[in-house]
Amino acid sequence: GHMKTNRSLVRISVYGNAVVAVALALLLGVIPGILTIRYSRDAARHDGGIPDIAFTLHRALSPKFAAWARERVASGDAGSLPLKNISATEWPPFGSAFYLWATEALQAEWERDPGRAQIAPKVYARDAIDAATTLVLDPNTASWVRRHWGDDYLKRQNIFYRYLIIASTTSYYNLTGDSRYMGLLREQVDGLSAEIDTSPAGMLQDYPGECYPADVMSAIACIRRADRVLGSDHSAFAERASRAFTGKSLDPLGLPPYLAEIRSGEQITGARGCSNSYVCTVAPEVWPETAAAWYTAYEKSFWQYRWGAYGFREFPKDSGASDWYGDVDSGPCVAGHGFAACAFGLSAARANGRFDHAYPLTQELVAICWPMMTGR
Repeated sequence: GHMKTNRSLVRISVYGNAVVAVALALLLGVIPGILTIRYSRDAARHDGGIPDIAFTLHRALSPKFAAWARERVASGDAGSLPLKNISATEWPPFGSAFYLWATEALQAEWERDPGRAQIAPKVYARDAIDAATTLVLDPNTASWVRRHWGDDYLKRQNIFYRYLIIASTTSYYNLTGDSRYMGLLREQVDGLSAEIDTSPAGMLQDYPGECYPADVMSAIACIRRADRVLGSDHSAFAERASRAFTGKSLDPLGLPPYLAEIRSGEQITGARGCSNSYVCTVAPEVWPETAAAWYTAYEKSFWQYRWGAYGFREFPKDSGASDWYGDVDSGPCVAGHGFAACAFGLSAARANGRFDHAYPLTQELVAICWPMMTGR
């Protein structure tokens, strides 16, 4: 009797393990593989549209993003972070601005073609939209820049955080129609544009002694986006602001440098992939012809095919810099490919109409995502 019972238990165990193994193979291997093939055949990869996977991932991410952002603000932990902990201080508001920009883009696509999603992105993501904006504007979130600049941190320098305020409040209004932050938005647009305009070289600093032209460029673009909300016109300002991106303010490759000297605008550190992919994403909105020239120069010195993958390098091909590098801005570099350079580079390629670059980058991104049925 005991032997029969043991044999029955063994059979149940074997069959049970087999069922679990098959289920896991389907969930983790076969179905993601099928979804990868499906998403990789999406025509939007090369015609300028938004791929279906973007809607799927955004819908799955939004409730998680809302919960994370609300918990972070409620905890107050951001008020006690070390200044040098860049990933904990910068990335939450930066990522929140990216989330809002993505939601705007998906909403615009949905309004063009409501068949792209059953529910409008601005509707199903409303909690996350509110939470992301609250996080960016949260005084505790800003504690690291307040320690850098003092109590008037919203009125001088501090260009990185101030343009995130402009970006987020602009997106908030575009997505919700709620005008509660319009006063703050106008104050920051007027104040930041005036300070850039009167600065010696058209540059402001993120932190004392640290001036990043990519953030200056993004601030100019955000001010121009805000014009459409405020009914203001900073076109003349944007033209004058080009002085920070011409002549001696460019590196020897003709590209904006990664790090610049605040008074002269001259490079301290030359062009890098993480910054120039970002610059080439926003520049077409402000100076289309200049942006096209930058993208051409960027392609010449940074685009590569290596180890079976296309992508942008973190450092120029002939720079002598290591192909195996990593810092908080670049992420890890593999055989020269920079993670941030390629991520922003996908946006830059699309913004510049270079779908010959956007296509392989999208295919690689979809394959790396290994999408699940749940949208993870």
